[in-house]
Amino acid sequence: MKILLILIAIVLILLLAFLFYYLGVTKGESLDKSKLELNTSCVFIYDGTGEAVETAGKKPAVTAIPKTLANAFVAVEDKNFYRHNGFDYKRIVKAALKNIASFSFREGASTISQQLIKNTHLSSEKTIKRKLKEYKLTRALEKNYSKQQILELYLNSIYFGHSAFGIGNAAQFYFGKQVEELDSAECAMLAALVKSPNRYSPFRNAEKCLTRRNLVLRLMREQNFLTEEEYAQAVEKPLPASSSSADANAYIARVYEELIQLFPDAKADSKLHVYTFYDRSLQAELEAIDCGSDVCMLVRDVKTHGIKSFRSTVGAPKRLPASTIKPLLVYAPAMEEGLICPLTPVLDERTDFGGYCPDDSNGASGTYMSVRRALAKSVNIPAVKILNELGVDHACTYMEKMGLKIDREDFSLALALGGMREGFSLPALADGYATLAGGGEYSPSQTISYVTNEKGKVLYRFTPNPKRVFSEEVSYLTSDMLKTAVKEGTAKTLSSLPYPVSAKTGTNEVNGKNLDAYSISYTGNDVVAVWLGNRDNSPVNATGGGLPTNYALRIYRALYKNRTPEELERPEGILEAEYDLEEYERNHRILLADGLAPVYTKGFELFAKQAMPTEISNRFTHPTIEKPTLSVKNGAVYIELCQTKYYDYIIKRENRGETTTIYQGKYQKTVCDNSVRSGESYRYTVIPVFNGCEGESVVLPSVTVKKQEELPNDWWQ
Repeated sequence: MKILLILIAIVLILLLAFLFYYLGVTKGESLDKSKLELNTSCVFIYDGTGEAVETAGKKPAVTAIPKTLANAFVAVEDKNFYRHNGFDYKRIVKAALKNIASFSFREGASTISQQLIKNTHLSSEKTIKRKLKEYKLTRALEKNYSKQQILELYLNSIYFGHSAFGIGNAAQFYFGKQVEELDSAECAMLAALVKSPNRYSPFRNAEKCLTRRNLVLRLMREQNFLTEEEYAQAVEKPLPASSSSADANAYIARVYEELIQLFPDAKADSKLHVYTFYDRSLQAELEAIDCGSDVCMLVRDVKTHGIKSFRSTVGAPKRLPASTIKPLLVYAPAMEEGLICPLTPVLDERTDFGGYCPDDSNGASGTYMSVRRALAKSVNIPAVKILNELGVDHACTYMEKMGLKIDREDFSLALALGGMREGFSLPALADGYATLAGGGEYSPSQTISYVTNEKGKVLYRFTPNPKRVFSEEVSYLTSDMLKTAVKEGTAKTLSSLPYPVSAKTGTNEVNGKNLDAYSISYTGNDVVAVWLGNRDNSPVNATGGGLPTNYALRIYRALYKNRTPEELERPEGILEAEYDLEEYERNHRILLADGLAPVYTKGFELFAKQAMPTEISNRFTHPTIEKPTLSVKNGAVYIELCQTKYYDYIIKRENRGETTTIYQGKYQKTVCDNSVRSGESYRYTVIPVFNGCEGESVVLPSVTVKKQEELPNDWWQ
């Protein structure tokens, strides 16, 4: 008995201690009715000049929640909502037991009332203090508001993704309807989003969204909110394919997506002032472009890493990159590893790479071409050959450094042509090209510059942290080769611009039909990226060098209407050198040009200092020729010169100890010596000469001129 009394006393002391702790923790905590109203939640957005763009969250709260909509949220969020007083103790006990069994806090048991308090009054931290405050405020909420009012306040306080705050905005954004017009399937989809708006967005992951929507519908059926017939009809309804909001701005939507990532615990009473890189006039130009398909286009600042304008009818989906991957995966990495330079000759011929036999769009040429030309013309086979030499694994490490991670299951030589399962978003590809424009340093882009609260305190500031991927020399050389794509390659449409632009196009063709068309280009200031395609992967009547590049041209004219962009600065480690053009074209060797070589025999190319060729051609300072052909015909000796026409020639004849110069002058294909005598033997020496410098003498074999036979009497027959 004494032990029992001691135990009771201990329990009472603990309860009393807990009570005092509870009172201390919750002292001063009271329900703030103003925080429950949607119209006190505001996000103010400003453009790059600091001028206000749009204020979200000021739309009045929805005060009449349809029964079907209420049922959808109750079914999935809190099935005992109408029967408890703010706390579902059975769920709390079950969740506690599961957490104890798993040694975690993954299971939650919050009711709609608790979630409303957490969203509007508290943080998301999992502490005892926060839970005690939540308990006190939830009790106050239940005492002062009816269940219908609590549900209305809850639905008006939550975020539904894509900048849609509150149920009214969500209904408009996803379905273009008022809440009272929503059907069962639409109500269920909105209820499905709340758990994770980004993860379950129908525009980002339709499969996951559909699965969770149908789960909500099943719960509604099990809880008798739907008949079997209503359930069957609802699960067959398709998800929305695109936003129904007529005034939806893709740039603003992207701002909100970033904002949610930066402030996942923002409350309904938060007042955030969001300063962006938004360029109104440039955005208007993008919006004015009339496209006959889905489109995604953007302008990204190279130096600030801010997105100035962004237009998209499909969000930012991941699509196959086609040939836009070549500079990032193949050419820049191969130069970084010292495997190639812009002048490296590559044979464009059909090759079997262990069963993989790529081809060019117009068939293999069977000829050698420089790396510069192969990239500018977007020729396929050279790209695959270089990737094969570089190694797929090694190449993909460079991509990953630029935020372009490739699944190992996709590792194959087909990557050189953009062959993979999922692909990349256009902003991610633009960030990769910005790496080249920025001298080889990578930093992801953003729309948000900084965020302050209503008192002006900076809560967040975008501070890029560039990371080195390529050397300045390799970045410059790759960019210079992409300038050739504008001068004479697939992006030639941009050549009319009065300043240099580096560009790459790409077309994803499947079974003779184009599914994706790209144009990605840049100056020293900005990256301009354009994609055309269709959400459902239906064909588009466009190639990368066609409509997308024409749209890019229009964007550039608007972007630099009153100014000229900076040119990419040439690093000190980049040198221009002259090479022997004939040696390159004939023997596919890179030799520095001879000091005496005429201009028309030389080519000009850029090299990184460490990759500069060292072997020098001497075919002009030390002229050399192949052995000429010697023949005797009709009592005359013929010498056929078989070497370059650039030389002058001296031809000497030796006979009976005497040496005679029979020819001295410019190149001619055949020199005839008809001053020889029958029965005599002669030896000829040919000496090439250039600019007064005699080269190596070539002595020809001795030749004897036979006596001419008398003609037969009937020769005329």
